Amino acid sequence: MVEWISIPGLTPYDKAIERMEQKLQDVINGHNETIFLLTHPDIYTAGTSYNDNELRNNNNNIPIIYTGRGGKFTYHGPGQRVIYPILNLNNANRIADIKLYVRNLEQWIINSLAQLKLNAYTIKGMVGIWVLHNNTHAKIAAIGVRVKKWVTYHGIAVNVTTNLENYSGIIPCGIDNFPVTSLKELGIKISMHDFDSILQAEFKKIF
Repeated sequence: MVEWISIPGLTPYDKAIERMEQKLQDVINGHNETIFLLTHPDIYTAGTSYNDNELRNNNNNIPIIYTGRGGKFTYHGPGQRVIYPILNLNNANRIADIKLYVRNLEQWIINSLAQLKLNAYTIKGMVGIWVLHNNTHAKIAAIGVRVKKWVTYHGIAVNVTTNLENYSGIIPCGIDNFPVTSLKELGIKISMHDFDSILQAEFKKIF
């Protein structure tokens, strides 16, 4: 059984990680799997494979946190849906395969965006979920995960009404040649509540 926890408002990154890591330990100890749905205030986070030159500037004085998740620099902020699945890959209904888990996360988001008539996709060698915008690939969702004792944590960030200007301070996920976009920029209007409902419905089809 998966428990969904939707946290209203803006959740400070450190508080969210503390709560996520507690749930991680709970799931390792046999408690219900959990998926957090939340939004962080403005923050840059650096994953374990970041490079210093990927921090371009920080004119907005956005805080920077160096995390234990996989990946490089990314931005979190208002208007972005952050999803932290705490799932046991040793569950009888799953396969203990991290690459398969990431592919399933990707397909989950692709299927969810398809419900909004948006054709999203992955690109070999470039992490994240992409859409075609202004005749180029544009990233709409980032993925960075970790696994402890075959239980997953960290996860996904989907741009809904995100202020895309705040990505200018970093090279998002180390990919410098393509822009970042959002549902709002693509002309799709949806509330977080309704987007969450789509995520929950599509999750059941993949996991």
